[in-house]
Amino acid sequence: MADPENTILIELKDGTVTIELMPDIAPGHCARMKELAREGAYDNVAFHRVIEGFMAQTGDVEHANMEKDYNARRAGTGSSDKPDLKAEFSRIPHDRGTLGAARSQNPNSANSQFFINFGDNHFLNGQYTVYGRVTKGMEHVDAITRGEPPANPDRMISVRVAADVE
Repeated sequence: MADPENTILIELKDGTVTIELMPDIAPGHCARMKELAREGAYDNVAFHRVIEGFMAQTGDVEHANMEKDYNARRAGTGSSDKPDLKAEFSRIPHDRGTLGAARSQNPNSANSQFFINFGDNHFLNGQYTVYGRVTKGMEHVDAITRGEPPANPDRMISVRVAADVE
């Protein structure tokens, strides 16, 4: 493992996904992900928007544990109790396995939500912050249930900073 302090471990139903964060590229986004992971905010959060060939989106900590029907309608509209992040655009392309910051139309509205690219989505380049990359377990990402929202969404069982686990 490159740097345990900048490695995220996401436990999914099929196994662990290892993500290497890019603090040199997007320090604010990486710090936020580690902060929320350490608070346990991402635990049990649903993948509320999963589009075949595109990406799997999650991280709506605000609507994580609400009633199923309400959650299905609202998932993706929430964030965390922390302030929004300033965009940290870079030349890193949105390739398969990269982690991108989800946001509204305002480039500086990313907060807690993120997505993992299923394929090379270069049309997103320069418009969404890339701040990590799956280094192990992409097959578990590929197995996430599809839908917008999925009828029975997969969830992140737990999200941890590797330095806190070892």
